[in-house]
Amino acid sequence: MWERFSFYGMRVLLVNFLTMSIIGSNPGWGWSISSALALYGTYAGLLYITPIAGGMIADKLIGYRWAVVIGAFIMTLGHASMAIETQWSLYLGLGLLVIGTGFFKPNMTSIISEIYKDIPQKKDGAYTIFYMGVNAGAFFGMMMCGYLAERVGWSWGFGLAGIFMLLGCLQFWLAKPLFGKIGDVPEKSVENSDTKKALEQSYKEAKRNPFTIVDLILIAITSIVGLLFLFNDPLSKIGGIHLLPEKFLVDPQTLSGPVVIIFITIILFLYLIISRVVRYDKVVRNRMFAVIIFAFFVIFFWMSFEQGASTLVIFARDFTDRTLVGNSALIFNIINSLLTIIPLAIITWVLIKLFKQTHNKILSSNIVLASSFLIIWAIALGILYNDFSKKAYIVEYKAIETARLDAETHQPVLDENSNPIFDYVPVSAATPITEFTKIVNRQATVSTQEELASGSKINVHVESGNYIYLNSETEAKIKDSYSKNNVPAQIVQATVVKPESNSVEVTTSWFSILNSFFIISLASLFTKLWDSKYNPPAAVKYGMGLIIMSIGFAILAFGSNVIPKGAEPGFVRVSMIWLVFVYLFHTMGELCLSPVGLSYVSKLVPGRMIAFMFGVWYLAIAIGNKLAASVGGMVEEISENYSMSTFFLIFTILPFAAGIIVILLNPFLKKLMGGVK
Repeated sequence: MWERFSFYGMRVLLVNFLTMSIIGSNPGWGWSISSALALYGTYAGLLYITPIAGGMIADKLIGYRWAVVIGAFIMTLGHASMAIETQWSLYLGLGLLVIGTGFFKPNMTSIISEIYKDIPQKKDGAYTIFYMGVNAGAFFGMMMCGYLAERVGWSWGFGLAGIFMLLGCLQFWLAKPLFGKIGDVPEKSVENSDTKKALEQSYKEAKRNPFTIVDLILIAITSIVGLLFLFNDPLSKIGGIHLLPEKFLVDPQTLSGPVVIIFITIILFLYLIISRVVRYDKVVRNRMFAVIIFAFFVIFFWMSFEQGASTLVIFARDFTDRTLVGNSALIFNIINSLLTIIPLAIITWVLIKLFKQTHNKILSSNIVLASSFLIIWAIALGILYNDFSKKAYIVEYKAIETARLDAETHQPVLDENSNPIFDYVPVSAATPITEFTKIVNRQATVSTQEELASGSKINVHVESGNYIYLNSETEAKIKDSYSKNNVPAQIVQATVVKPESNSVEVTTSWFSILNSFFIISLASLFTKLWDSKYNPPAAVKYGMGLIIMSIGFAILAFGSNVIPKGAEPGFVRVSMIWLVFVYLFHTMGELCLSPVGLSYVSKLVPGRMIAFMFGVWYLAIAIGNKLAASVGGMVEEISENYSMSTFFLIFTILPFAAGIIVILLNPFLKKLMGGVK
């Protein structure tokens, strides 16, 4: 739970923080989307590679429990480093998170498997609790880290994730009496006869298909070049450091050197896999080819799904209407309260039940856990109180009116009634005004917890199209930010016209919690479907997952159609409902695809190749994550030259086509799987 809290809490912040303007009430670093996603894509890709090494170290040297503790502690240091908000601390923090996850991720599930290996009838209940913890951690991590980061300061969001990772690490360590010898450092001798037989069988398979010198050389080459490519992308875009040549074999205007090199590397890797697979007998060979095909299509899923951590966050921030007033605000606050309180109450009830059974053995661990949840309750209630206590005010300010011109024809843009459309630029002390400047009065809505009287003069600041009320502290902070960047302060004077009713500005990170919420809500429904007579074969589930997710992007492409080509952030804002639908369909796609996943690797692959094929599977996910960032980094270029809708159509067409293809391949895959269901 706490690892997911820290991971998703940070995940929802990183791209938002890096791309946020360097001047504002909560300034970020002002990176381009391309640079931010280059860094995030490398980070996300490495998260699926280091667990391979972490699992091997735990298996052979330190045991599962020590691996979890070491991983959790390293991740705590990573979050603490990121909270400092300097470039060196950010890179160090991300590196520590990657290493910590490598130790943590594979070994927690290994502990659970070991606990229940002799009592399989208890596994369902255990995994239900585990599943609840995973989704609760993701849900509350995104909600709370996101809220604190956006409302108080980025370091609060990064820091909170680290605090709970540290408390979780302490809680886990103090629970040692509950585990006995489970997860201990592995013994040198193997006493269990079943284990001996498994090792002997694995040895026989190894003798039939040993790794050749060529295999080992290809593994080394593809691994090194792959890592160089992962690091080259952010280093070249952010720091101008090139680990791979910009020109290689072909003109860089056609294909850049790194792309050519990674393309050749992929061919070598495919040769490596195929050359190993064909050495097995026909049944085993066919089954492994089925895994490779599934792994190929998983790339398309994660390439699209991981837009939720990047471009969908930016779309929510810059192009989604997140300010609600009156009844809309009240309805949202009620729904959000139920979304917060009910899951938190259920988790608390489960933990109380567990406390009754474990307090005699691990009282100190339970005290740490109880303390953690008291903090969670305090933060949750504080968030809800802040949202309920905000009020909206209509304010009037002066703005410069100019006719909107078409970027290509330079002719006035007309609305559906053939009337010219005007743009309005708020007037500040730094705004140049001539005798030809047309100044008009405009109105906007600001939200604050302070009481503002009608007719009072206030200062506001425009951030991504939103009007932010400035109290004395925030105003001083923004003026200092302008001064440091040698830019005249764009602070706008306004007059309070009248108070509205209650108001709420939905945080950018709030939308990301919908995935966890929909998983919790819909998982049992999908489980019943898979247990019924309507349970489709693996390839069909796979295709359904891809197609359903593409429908979500199709809905967003339709909803964002009103955003014109090259629109600035905040220029046009669309309804929140489009993003709600996106996350609903993405979650349903995930629930279709998740039953296939890693279980088929373990079912279809022989013992000697399991570690290698798990590596291939995680590599496919890593490639999907990196591709998600690479394609997502083109959002500015595509939306400027075409439209935002066109960008989302890419993620409609590609997974939809992949889904259709994999469904059509079902008879072929079924034959390859050789009776495995």
